[in-house]
Amino acid sequence: MATRIDKEACRTAYNLVRDDGSAVIWVTFKYDGATIVPGDQGAEYGDFIQQCTDDVRLFAFVRFTTGDAMSKRSKFALITWIGENVSGLQRAKTGTDKTLVKEVVQNFAKEFVISDRKELEEDFIRTELKKAGGANYDAQAE
Repeated sequence: MATRIDKEACRTAYNLVRDDGSAVIWVTFKYDGATIVPGDQGAEYGDFIQQCTDDVRLFAFVRFTTGDAMSKRSKFALITWIGENVSGLQRAKTGTDKTLVKEVVQNFAKEFVISDRKELEEDFIRTELKKAGGANYDAQAE
């Protein structure tokens, strides 16, 4: 059965993360049968990591505040999590299903496909976003 996405519900969750006035900094998109729907959301990155267990695959849209002494700004990451115990067929489908998610989640600085919990660490993601962000004036502040 072909995977579908609940675009309206997912777009609402996506816009909540994009809103700088919102405390919500992450939302997951999960499978409900053959449909991708919004999952959990939260204000703490650590709570997001708890969603990424060995037996699930999910997509996440996460807001990070990055920058340097000269400017602070929001950067967004699209994270595809594929747990260690996810079957080969489901792993393969996740790649094609991501195109459905990208119809809703269109603005992000960097995309990650992660199966190793170490790569979910906030410092790792933040460093990668900083690299993707261009000018960095941190060295001048010292």
